[in-house]
Amino acid sequence: MAEGAASTVGAGSDVNTAGNPTEIAMAYLQDEKTDGDIANLNLGDLDLTTDEFILDEVDIHIQANLEDDLVKEALKTGVDLRQYSKQVEAELQRIEQASIKDYIKESRNIALLHNQITACDSILERMEGMLSGFQSDLSSISSEIQTLQQQSVSMNIRLKNRQAVRSHLSQLVDELVVPEAMISTILDSPVTEQEFLEQLHELNNKINFAKELSFRETLACSDIQDIVDRLKLKAVSKIREFILQKIYSFRKPMTNYQIPQNTLLKYRFFYQFLLANERTVAKEIRDEYVDTMSKIYYSYFKSYSGRLLKVQYEESRNTIFTLGQRGAILSPAELEGPILVPHTAQRGDSRYPYETLFRSQHYALLDNGCREFLFLSDFFMVTGNSALDLFNSIMGKTLSMFLKSMSTYVSDCYDSIAVFLCIHIVLRFRAITAKRTIPALDKYWEAVLELLWPRFELILEMNIHSIRNTDPQKLGVLDTRPHYITRRYAEFSSAIVSINQTFPNERTNALLGQLQVEVENFVLKMAAEFPSRRDQLIFLINNYDMMLSVLMERAADDSKEVEGFQQLLLARTQEFIEEILSPPFGGMIAFVKEAEALMEKGQLDRLKNEEARITQLVRGFSSTWKQSVESMSQDVMRSFTNFKNGTSIIQGALTQLIQYYHGFHKVLNQPTFRSLAVRSELINLHHLMVEVKKHKPNF
Repeated sequence: MAEGAASTVGAGSDVNTAGNPTEIAMAYLQDEKTDGDIANLNLGDLDLTTDEFILDEVDIHIQANLEDDLVKEALKTGVDLRQYSKQVEAELQRIEQASIKDYIKESRNIALLHNQITACDSILERMEGMLSGFQSDLSSISSEIQTLQQQSVSMNIRLKNRQAVRSHLSQLVDELVVPEAMISTILDSPVTEQEFLEQLHELNNKINFAKELSFRETLACSDIQDIVDRLKLKAVSKIREFILQKIYSFRKPMTNYQIPQNTLLKYRFFYQFLLANERTVAKEIRDEYVDTMSKIYYSYFKSYSGRLLKVQYEESRNTIFTLGQRGAILSPAELEGPILVPHTAQRGDSRYPYETLFRSQHYALLDNGCREFLFLSDFFMVTGNSALDLFNSIMGKTLSMFLKSMSTYVSDCYDSIAVFLCIHIVLRFRAITAKRTIPALDKYWEAVLELLWPRFELILEMNIHSIRNTDPQKLGVLDTRPHYITRRYAEFSSAIVSINQTFPNERTNALLGQLQVEVENFVLKMAAEFPSRRDQLIFLINNYDMMLSVLMERAADDSKEVEGFQQLLLARTQEFIEEILSPPFGGMIAFVKEAEALMEKGQLDRLKNEEARITQLVRGFSSTWKQSVESMSQDVMRSFTNFKNGTSIIQGALTQLIQYYHGFHKVLNQPTFRSLAVRSELINLHHLMVEVKKHKPNF
């Protein structure tokens, strides 16, 4: 509207352009009123001049106007509505004129605002165009970035593929190329040089690679196949010659074959190369080694065993029942000590029992067998049953010779201690091989034990039958000293018990128990040949004491044999003490036992009439006890070969005598006998003990 007013004012020739704004505005309004087009203005529902009012709406407007506060106030005061309407209309015209004046007053500012809005609109339009351009550019850049990203991924994949192909091709080319250094080394260098070994490893890798390529039908393989085959043949030839020379060197007399074996171990890859590339040559070398070492071991052990037998001493009755120092062979120092050197022993006229020769022979077998098994496993690359079969193909002949020789010896051997020592030597050697985790000799140890155990048990059973069937009357004149048969038994039993402690065997313990029973019965049969009980007891005590002393030197104190003979010795000793006390002091002992029995029943009064008997006993003991004790002591010391045992028996007898005399005192102190005058003649018990101590022998 302001813009239209401004243009009208500027265009009208009859309007004073230099007039004030109010006049210009009024003139404009008059022109508007006279404008022929005003009648064509369509105000729609806002046109107050139209007659097309809806009656319902008129009612609504009337009702709304009636609610107005001013209308209510006018109706209450009784104002004339027509007059009031005119006043309102006049007021509205006044306000309209004021409003037009304010509008005309601010027309410049409004026009300026309109221009600024138009300028801002054009600026915003340009900015919109720029932002649209930016948006378009960003869209194109995003698509370009996506394109570049796809190209980058594609290039990365191609790069990786090319690198993978390059690595395979590089490896392929490296493996296909046969360097000049390899050719010259394989052809010209000695096999013992480190460079030859390194190039042999490389050649082996190329051979394996060529085999792999041939399976894939790679054409490039044919380019190097010929030269690789020639190098392989040359290497096989040189290796075969080297190993065979080392094997042949074993055959030279006095050769320490362990040295060339150690040399071969340094070049164990040679055999691995042959096994992988020329099995025929590998088998030839293996067969040659087996044949050579089998003969060497057989010859060595046959010669060694034969020489050992020349330094064995003959068995005798004095040695087959006695252990002596023979048990030292089982000590760790002796068991794993140096083997015997036969010619040195012969030069010094030394002789050894069979178990010593057995130990030396089998320790040499153990040492060589373990070393050989380790060499075979390492050099020929065999394990498990294959290693055992290879070992047996080398050592089988030697082991068979050992078993045959041992079978011959055992069939005619009656030295059970030697056989039992050999059994325990085998048990300890078997433990050593188990500790070294060498199973090669396990079956041999079992075979040896199967030879030795039955023979040992047979010898024990023969001894048991021999003692059981012995007739005492055929053994000549008897005396009370220990019998030689019981001494042999004691020596033999103590030997077996002491050896059997480390590796206990129930069958052996059972046989020893049978032997002990037969010996006890034998001793009783021998004692029965004496007419007097006193001599019988002396014989039994002497034999029991001797057997117990020998057993306790080697067997444990809690062993079955020791405990059995301790009980027997204690019982017979107690009986013997009663036997020797009976002649000089039998009357007093009988009275004490009788009186004590009656005291327990409360019938001691039955002896109150025995005054004469008691008087005789008191006076007889007082007058003869010293002579009786002296005579008894001398008799005991003459009767027993073991002075320590005799002294113990005397001490036991004197102690028992004091106990009986103490019981005699106790009986006479009872009310039944307190009135006896002879009680004053009793020897003081403490005085008796002091006097008795003087008669105890000191040895």
